[in-house]
Amino acid sequence: MIKYFLQTQIFALLTILIFALSCNGQSKTDFPTNRVSDLKTIPVGKPKLIKTQGSNEYATVYCGLQDKEGNLWFGTSGEGVYRFDGKLFTQFTTKDGLNSNSVNSILQDNQGNLWLGTSDGLCKFNGKKIIPFPINGKFLPVFGNTDYYNATSKSNTVWSMLQDKKGTIWLGTGDGVYCYDEKNFSRFLDNPDVINKNNLQLRMVDCIFEDKNGIIWFASGMPPGEEGICRYDGKNVVSFKPKNEGWFRKIIENQDGNLLLATRIHGVLSCNLSAGDVSMASFSGFPQSKALLNNSLMAILKDKAGNIWMASDYGKYVGDTLGGVWCYKQSSEAGEKAFTKITANEVSFMLEDKAGNIWLGTRNTGLYRYDGKTLTNFSE
Repeated sequence: MIKYFLQTQIFALLTILIFALSCNGQSKTDFPTNRVSDLKTIPVGKPKLIKTQGSNEYATVYCGLQDKEGNLWFGTSGEGVYRFDGKLFTQFTTKDGLNSNSVNSILQDNQGNLWLGTSDGLCKFNGKKIIPFPINGKFLPVFGNTDYYNATSKSNTVWSMLQDKKGTIWLGTGDGVYCYDEKNFSRFLDNPDVINKNNLQLRMVDCIFEDKNGIIWFASGMPPGEEGICRYDGKNVVSFKPKNEGWFRKIIENQDGNLLLATRIHGVLSCNLSAGDVSMASFSGFPQSKALLNNSLMAILKDKAGNIWMASDYGKYVGDTLGGVWCYKQSSEAGEKAFTKITANEVSFMLEDKAGNIWLGTRNTGLYRYDGKTLTNFSE
């Protein structure tokens, strides 16, 4: 009888312990109560994005793309780059050939090669291995003030990349913008044919974009950038600072053919390209939620349906941004009702895959996928 009683007690204790551990292991996400009642987070076990490099809570999933084979690539600020084949994540770090575990930009060129812009230069992935790809041997800072260059933000950091319609690859680096013609690298502003009356230096470019007319745009970023939104028409490179904004983070093209610009202070600005000659009068405001504190954005995305996604990154302490992602339905009624807040996470990167899912990169190297109803966590 005593033996049976003890077995019963032990079984009960084990049951309680298993239940407690299973509850504690689930992923928890706090969602705003306004218009997100249909969302829920599904915790995933494996596959998921696992951190192995000891990055801190401020590290983030910073960039990414979907390649021609359908694989998703995610660059991080401390864990290298991850490839997701739809089932498993594969992590690549300095042990696999990267020259740095901080990956700021990713580009797939017309030949299918993958280019990885890091805090220590450029790498090329040919489908088999990652190879450092020197730009003129190494970068040589040519500007007077070098206080900006430090361990995490060096002159040879590759912040942004673009391959234009002619096949030229553009690189936004800490030492200015470079061009690569599949044979040689050249510093863009060293070209004597470029007219640079504003004496721009383009040392910190967050985004490079080619519009429908073949014009190249540069989103000048944090110091020593802050040169506004810059435009190169094939001859002249000029700078605009609408609303006295010098810090731009992302450029996309809206469904009406105009540009949408994500800024640090003024939210989204629109640039009307229909007039042909762009001037300060071509820039205007764009609808955005009042809930977006100070209208500070990290990323902006237009999905296949024409909806505009706005993301803000908010760190551990309240600063000049408020974390979260808002979806703006342009065909919807005006005002706040046109906006849906998807999550309150501090989001610094967004990507739409071929299936229409929206991927969100957050601090603490977090990665989420939103399928229109459910937000799924893909990180540890």
